[in-house]
Amino acid sequence: MPTAIEIFRLLPKKNCGKCNYPTCLAFAMQIANSKAKLQDCPFLSEEALSTLAASAAPPIHLVKFGAGSKVIEMGDETELYRHEKRFFHPTAYALTISDSLDEPDIARKLETISRIRFDRVGQILSFDAIAIKDESSNADKFKAAAEAVASRTELPILLVSRSPEIMRGAARAIAERRPLLYGADASNFADMATVAKDLKCPLVVSEGKGLNELADLVQKVKASGIEDIVLDLGAGSLKQLLERSSIVRKVSVKKTFRGLGHPILVDAGSGEAAVLKGLLATMKYGSIVLFDELSEAHALPLFVLRQNIYTDPQVPIQVKPGIYPVNAPNGDSPILFTTNFSLTYFTVLSDVEKSKVPIWLLVVDTEGLSVMTAYSAGKLTPESVNAGLEASGAREKSKKGEIIIPGMVSRMSGKLSEVTGLKVIVGPKESSGIPKFLKNH
Repeated sequence: MPTAIEIFRLLPKKNCGKCNYPTCLAFAMQIANSKAKLQDCPFLSEEALSTLAASAAPPIHLVKFGAGSKVIEMGDETELYRHEKRFFHPTAYALTISDSLDEPDIARKLETISRIRFDRVGQILSFDAIAIKDESSNADKFKAAAEAVASRTELPILLVSRSPEIMRGAARAIAERRPLLYGADASNFADMATVAKDLKCPLVVSEGKGLNELADLVQKVKASGIEDIVLDLGAGSLKQLLERSSIVRKVSVKKTFRGLGHPILVDAGSGEAAVLKGLLATMKYGSIVLFDELSEAHALPLFVLRQNIYTDPQVPIQVKPGIYPVNAPNGDSPILFTTNFSLTYFTVLSDVEKSKVPIWLLVVDTEGLSVMTAYSAGKLTPESVNAGLEASGAREKSKKGEIIIPGMVSRMSGKLSEVTGLKVIVGPKESSGIPKFLKNH
């Protein structure tokens, strides 16, 4: 991203205010901080717009593959460290299917893949793509496998073959799914680039000798008209993977070196080494990881790690405010409220379910803050709880006239009763005390 002064030099300097900022310098500062768009200036010349757009482009090129609602986005990252802002596109995980399998076996493997999914704090964690590997060296088999997978799943597809002719047949058969083609190397890049260009598909470029050689190969592929490129760093060991991934990210983000400013693919393989590669790739800038096999026991911690890294550190995970029935409540069941911070909500929900007591669980909008944090910040007040009651229609669902509040905010009980007209019951301070409290109540 250019500096504010560099942007200012290309602006018309009219200070007209039509960009919603008083001066061109103020506008330039907002652009430099990603708080305004170049298009907000109606007097910016095409030449200046083109120059600024090129220099302001993210240091890592955005690459998409897949179709419809199942599109994977990779790249478009701007930070070296997550705490500086955030990482935008989570690492995608793909399981591979060999083209040597017959159609029933392919169907069974896809079914197994679809069953590996976990619900954690309201988010579904699962595999993101399917990779089809050319292990038969047979164009018809590879094409048939691609068609069989495409007909049975909406997940994005990678096609893995070193043969341009074998790749062309399969890619053409499922071109509407815009598969990711893997892979071009020093021996076949010209023909692979032609396939990718003809079918408008992104291309993985591989080079195991080193990053200088990889950057040279990327330039050759770009010269053939391919911009949507993914890098296979050719790292043979965990040490090489760590070193090369870190160098690529650093020179791309800090030096804006476009030659390596592309998403990274890691072919992890199988076994324990694959799990370690997957963990390292997730922690160190991998955009997509291919596994030959991955058990549920290994998938869960990997998925959770990814979820933790790629949540926005400045925006807590939230659930939708509203009224939720727990344990089949009716009109005689009381209301219990909590905040919409997802960890708080799911902890409270779990403990209410354990009690087996029918409850209307009211989730109050606190902008994703926990109970005490929201109360201290003035986001959880008698008025906000009453607003939640009104918006959710909770009084129509529960006729009991009672509301149970967290023990941590017992000080609001009097005011809450006055504002809502409900009988306020102070619950336990800790969520773990909810089952016993509800049973006794």
